Amino acid sequence: MSFVVGYLSSLLGVGGGFLHVPLLVVLLGFPVHVATATSHFVLAVMALAGTLTHILSGSFTGGFQRTLLLGIGVIVGAQFGARLSNRIHANWIIRGLAGALALAGLRILLSAL
Repeated sequence: MSFVVGYLSSLLGVGGGFLHVPLLVVLLGFPVHVATATSHFVLAVMALAGTLTHILSGSFTGGFQRTLLLGIGVIVGAQFGARLSNRIHANWIIRGLAGALALAGLRILLSAL
């Protein structure tokens, strides 16, 4: 499932969380909060693997400072998001993901025009 989500998200030029979480909830029966955390973990591991691949292949030039700053932002943001998710009802998380999916579809439509 993650392979398909990764392929589709890279094909569409978007993050895969808005695809991954609903699939985990609907197909595998995960609670929304667990699915969200699982999706974040999988995407973090994949981002690290992709970054390391670019570094090892030599195609990663001039982006170390940006990557370090983004990594710090991710660590801080993850802590904030984990605390915030405990206060948000599962239905609102799904609605937010539906909104993200709608925006992604709109982006694709606008780029086609």
